Amino acid sequence: MPSFASYPSLKGRSVLVSGGGSGIGAGIVEHFAAQGAKVGFVDVDEPGSHSVIKSIAQSGHAAPTFRRCDIRDTAAYKATIAEIAKAIGPIAVLVNNAARDDRHKIDEVTEAFWDERIAVNLRHHYFAAQAVVPGMRKAGGGSIINLSSMSYVAMTDNLTVYQAAKAAVIGMTRGLARDLGGDGIRVNSVMPGWIMTERQIKLWLTPQAEADLMRQQCLKEKLYPADIARMILWLAADDSRLVTAQNFIVDGGRN
Repeated sequence: MPSFASYPSLKGRSVLVSGGGSGIGAGIVEHFAAQGAKVGFVDVDEPGSHSVIKSIAQSGHAAPTFRRCDIRDTAAYKATIAEIAKAIGPIAVLVNNAARDDRHKIDEVTEAFWDERIAVNLRHHYFAAQAVVPGMRKAGGGSIINLSSMSYVAMTDNLTVYQAAKAAVIGMTRGLARDLGGDGIRVNSVMPGWIMTERQIKLWLTPQAEADLMRQQCLKEKLYPADIARMILWLAADDSRLVTAQNFIVDGGRN
């Protein structure tokens, strides 16, 4: 039975996760809570978010702080970040996870759709970072972790706007790492492969798709949110104190 790491430096550390009410985000919230961190998260899915809170409390860990917020509304999101920081303390770790990977064909994309997809898959990363950086500077450092996606490397079909946003996450991460390194703030990205969330299983996992995936991956196991969460824990902890401007691929060796 695998035995996974615990990180003493994460105990009591204030962590903010976007999109923490389901999927990869829920796994991230649960893993930080299990480390003893003070976790806050936002999501638009209230029922799902309350289920996450209940599950964590039943596991014997401190319940995270949740606020419903649409991260596409930058002013509202910044205000919510400030509110969460008042509840759990200045944010030391920011995990920009919220995203939406709805399929779309090129002739269906309008300017409004483009702008909305960029807002939900890229823009909020930057403005959340902008909101937490003053507190991190005052504290002498922090860790910002941005979620990208292997979809643009794998060239998944009918996903170009999402892929444009997720490719841009890598460039933004490196730029922020340079700009914020002098303040002791580390900025890294994580690039998940095909993660078996409830949404992915329901919408796209067919027997043929799974067989193709296993042929493509070096490691012949499906990936789950916990596999991403454990990578993020390390990037948030002091164990990775001199790691910044890097992108970490967690895809079972698919690409």
